[in-house]
Amino acid sequence: MLSYLHAFHAGNFADVQKHAALTLILQMLHAKNSAIACFDTHAGSAIYDLASERARKTAEADGGIQRIWAKRNQLSSADWSAMLGYLERKNTGRQLLARYPGSPAWLAELARPQDSVTAYELHPSEGNLLAQWGRRQGVTVRCEDGLKGLLKALPPKAPRLLALIDPSYEVKSEYQQVAQTLVNAWRKCRHGTFLIWYPILPAAQHEALFDGLRASPVRKVLRHELRLQQAPERGMQGSGVLVVNPPWGFAERFEHMLAEVVAPDCLDARTSGDWLIPE
Repeated sequence: MLSYLHAFHAGNFADVQKHAALTLILQMLHAKNSAIACFDTHAGSAIYDLASERARKTAEADGGIQRIWAKRNQLSSADWSAMLGYLERKNTGRQLLARYPGSPAWLAELARPQDSVTAYELHPSEGNLLAQWGRRQGVTVRCEDGLKGLLKALPPKAPRLLALIDPSYEVKSEYQQVAQTLVNAWRKCRHGTFLIWYPILPAAQHEALFDGLRASPVRKVLRHELRLQQAPERGMQGSGVLVVNPPWGFAERFEHMLAEVVAPDCLDARTSGDWLIPE
């Protein structure tokens, strides 16, 4: 199925969590000079117009990144600087954000000259927009299945790996597919860092992802969840990320980042983190 378009959801609370994790991981990995091969399996169209008809139809950014933006001068954690700095450059002088980067844009923005970024997108119209953007940014774009593409690309030539896996999970079987892809990718590149996003829905389908990983040889899997305080009976009630081989100290720094923006007048949610699978 190719009906999902991220333009309806760009900048929502799940994007805040996912992109905060992504930018923090990259900042921490950059403590070493060796090159990083970055992969995004479900890249979308890279840049989103928050004033577009699609974005305004759901207005999900209003309860997500727009609230963070309004509180930006009150955030003390230096780990927000990468996100806030890029947003400032894309939205100079604006009280409300107009443009919001998708995950491939965050990767491209933070990549150093020695790093590489490869983005996959199967949706035809999204893939065309991504390819146009990628040519301007020096990003390799593949209009194909990102899960299969990632496995074909591993192990990378670069000594280090960061892979973001974040499908829409429109089809329930994607939870098992993500688990199996991660296991196979880990076998090809055991030292790589993998960031996996998943939605928290009333039926808790994400447990199939957990079960698949618990039954595998993969170890050192950190889990962090952001659950809405006023959760709807239907639809997404929260957002979760798994980090395989997180940088040392990531859990504490990430929790501090999210704790600063979890409040009734900001992200009205609660956070939790633990080891899904210890080392």
